[in-house]
Parts: sequence; structure tokens; C-alpha cells
Amino acid sequence: MSAAGAELHGHKRRLVKFRAMSPSDVPSVGAIERASYAFPWSEGIFRDCLRVGYLCRVAEIEGDVVAYGIVAMGAGEAHILNLCVRADLRGRSVGRQMLMLLLERARQAGMTDTFLEVRPSNRLAIALYQSVGFVQVGLRKGYYQAVQGREDALVLKLELNADGPGGAAC
Repeated sequence: MSAAGAELHGHKRRLVKFRAMSPSDVPSVGAIERASYAFPWSEGIFRDCLRVGYLCRVAEIEGDVVAYGIVAMGAGEAHILNLCVRADLRGRSVGRQMLMLLLERARQAGMTDTFLEVRPSNRLAIALYQSVGFVQVGLRKGYYQAVQGREDALVLKLELNADGPGGAAC
């Protein structure tokens, strides 16, 4: 288990720990997912990601899972499939720390590019991704389910290099 940073929550500093996701984390991950999205992934999808060997990580504070990230890798490309932070901790660097961890693991695995899709309405996520160097390279029409039909997805890309993810400072 690695400690990657301290999280300021209220007036108390709490250590954020990052580790591999295990099957026993799936109920906690599923609860965060369901609280975050109108059309969440099922717990079965998370179990499948573990089963097929995707890079699956969680962040914990005081033993509670507060964030997760999932990356598929192959043919020199990483694809961030899901990255989510519990609502009360968004905007407090947990997502940035998780993203940087995922990017570093992809770089270490020899990936040269990282892709992801994000809803245009998810301004906080877009700002995070752009802040580390992701750029828009495409648009997928009607990609996401939405309450009012479908929502497009922005396709973002980050080139990884030997000096670190995108050359961006952690």
C-alpha cells in the first residue's frame, strides 16, 4: 500500500492511500459509482475489470474507499475507463493524485498514449484532464446515456513520455 499524499478535509489532515482494488472493494466502489452517476456501472462490470486484469486502483482515507480508477492497456495505448471521487472530496486533489498514479503506471507499462472519454457537462473533470496536458482529439456523438436521451463524449488524449506522464509536474 502506498501513501501518495495528505488530504485536507475540514481542519484535519488525513492521509490518502492508494492501492490495488480487490474484489472486497467492489461494494464500496459500486456505492460511489451509484451516488455519482445517473447511469452507473454495475458491480459486475467492476468485477469483470478485475477479472480481466485491467489496472484497477482505489484511494482510501482512514480505511474508507473514497476514489477509484480503471485503465485498460494494450498496443501501446492506455484507456482510462473510469475515474471517480466520492462527491464530498471532489476538488481536493484526490482525483488528481489518482490520475497521476494511473498515468505513471501506464508509462511504466510502456504505453505511449492515454485516451479517455468525458461528458462535456463534466467541467470539473475536463479541467483536471486539461491541467495535466490532455487535449481533445475527437467527439463521440450520443456516447453516453442521459436523462434526456444521449450525451456526446469528448475524446481526450495525452502523450506519455519517458520523463513522466505527459511531462506534467505531479
